[in-house]
Amino acid sequence: MKNLMVRFMNDESGATAIEYGLIAAGISVVIISAVEGLGDTLDSTFVNIDGKIQAAQAE
Repeated sequence: MKNLMVRFMNDESGATAIEYGLIAAGISVVIISAVEGLGDTLDSTFVNIDGKIQAAQAE
C-alpha cells in the first residue's frame, strides 16, 4: 500500500495535461480579445465607408 501511495505522489502525467489545458485556455482568451478589438475596428471602418458611399450617391 505504501508503494502505491509513493507511486501516486510521484506520478506527474496528469500535471502535463493540465498545463497544456491552461496554455490552450490562455491562448483562447488572447485570440478572443484580439478578434473583438478587430471587429470593432472593422465595424467603424465599414460604417465610415457606407457613409461616404451614401454621400456620393446623393450628389
